[in-house]
Amino acid sequence: MSDLLNGVVVVELASWTYVPSAGVILRDWGADVIKIEDTKGGDPCRYLTVGGLDPADSRVKANFMMEIGNHGKRSIAMDIKTDEGIAIFGKLIAKADVFLTNWLPGQLDRAGLSIERIRSFNPNVVIARGSGQGPLGPDRDKGGFDGSSYTARAGVANALSPENAEFPFAQGPAFGDLQGGSTLAGGIAAALFARERTGRTAVVDGSLLAQGMWAVAPDISAADYHGIERIPPYAFGDAPNPVVNRYKTRDDRWVQLLFLQADRYWKGFCERIGRPELGVDERFTPLANLTRNKDEATKILREIFAERDLDEWQKVLVDEPGVWETIQTPEEVLDDRQAVANGYLMSVPDADGNVFRTVGAPIQFDETPPAPGRSPEHGEHTEEILQELGMTWDDIIAAKVSGAVL
Repeated sequence: MSDLLNGVVVVELASWTYVPSAGVILRDWGADVIKIEDTKGGDPCRYLTVGGLDPADSRVKANFMMEIGNHGKRSIAMDIKTDEGIAIFGKLIAKADVFLTNWLPGQLDRAGLSIERIRSFNPNVVIARGSGQGPLGPDRDKGGFDGSSYTARAGVANALSPENAEFPFAQGPAFGDLQGGSTLAGGIAAALFARERTGRTAVVDGSLLAQGMWAVAPDISAADYHGIERIPPYAFGDAPNPVVNRYKTRDDRWVQLLFLQADRYWKGFCERIGRPELGVDERFTPLANLTRNKDEATKILREIFAERDLDEWQKVLVDEPGVWETIQTPEEVLDDRQAVANGYLMSVPDADGNVFRTVGAPIQFDETPPAPGRSPEHGEHTEEILQELGMTWDDIIAAKVSGAVL
């Protein structure tokens, strides 16, 4: 695990995936992340069923969505709506460098956790908030998930839907959450850097709406520049440049070509695939002719790729200098040689010792992957954390009896 944030303490009051994923990145960079969960059931992500996948059918007991957003954290179960709970919260903030939350402004105010109140516990704490629609405006207190704020409202679904499609683009789980969490973690790191340099403690805000707009910024900008709804999409299988397209192999797999400098690669590529005559065909060279005759070139390439299985094409193209890749399944990515070599996956045992793999933070330092760590059980570290705050066993028992902690 990176030690760049060693000694940094993050107190996280957040659920689901967007904001917790920012916390898990900070953990993978070396921070101690203390996750506050309520005393009733904890983060609702613990009970999330994704895509109809029955948890009973899993070969491990771990919840894979909880692992993605929470591995390596410590959990304290407490009720911050009680007097004793808010007092413990204050002690946590007093020792923290970052307070990270997805509670909306109205929720924080009702809980007595305004920026001023939080800063009264610790004037040097960086406050980081992630929301659906941002901290200002009429919808500041409107809830949001990535499927609504990121994919729908920000224009992502529209931008990614083919023209005349019966249904708009539908995202997979946490599609915008994890991108948004990465950005929020970067903002927190910048705020910590600024605090060290200037002594200023910033309030960091990210939102799924802003993240979605950033994802399709070319479409949004083009809409204003050119007075259009969005960048005109091409039909599936079509592309203005035939060597920036996807081609199906004989065994129904797909190869993605991405030769942005077609003139540089076209001739050698045609020789490599056994069709050297195409490399000097005036219909397809230079690039202006290739794009002008894209339909004919695409048709020919489709026929060529359909003549061989994927494994044959992987051997044919192994030394191809133009950029290309196999379109892999998520299952295949588990054993991708680059993912393995770079430590992009971490192996973690569940409660019974069954090992499963999950994905670590997408940024590494000194070519060092994060250390494995499972997500905590609900309230697993409550007593440990309270002792670190200086509470005696009599104090802890009294807090449990009062319902302030679990």
